Amino acid sequence: MVKEIIKDEFFLKQKSKSCTKEDLYIANELLETIQAYKEQCVGMAANMIGYLKTMMVVSDENKYLILINPVILKTSGKTYQTEEGCLSLQGVRKTQRYESIKVSYLDQDFKKKIKTFKGYTAQIIQHELDHFEGKII
Repeated sequence: MVKEIIKDEFFLKQKSKSCTKEDLYIANELLETIQAYKEQCVGMAANMIGYLKTMMVVSDENKYLILINPVILKTSGKTYQTEEGCLSLQGVRKTQRYESIKVSYLDQDFKKKIKTFKGYTAQIIQHELDHFEGKII
């Protein structure tokens, strides 16, 4: 089901809670919603569609990847400044991002994965992780 994009800053500033297996239905809603916005969106956190849960979908190597309860284990140490937009907000904002991040997460089968992401995919993941903390870019 394609969900409406949340633009209420009060809601978006709330911290998200960890996902359980009962929250797996959110993954399908995230996938359907990001596909509906594929021309404008490369990543989506669950709070953008109304769920204060730590789940995201990102475009990675021409496919969509679901990350459940992701945590950055290691950063490259090197950062760069960039500008980002968000479907939940108007315009773009400046931010700092790491070039490379090592992330632990659960996949859609709730199996633990560890992967290093670089470049634009790493940037997208960091943006969505900010959403979990209630940080609006």
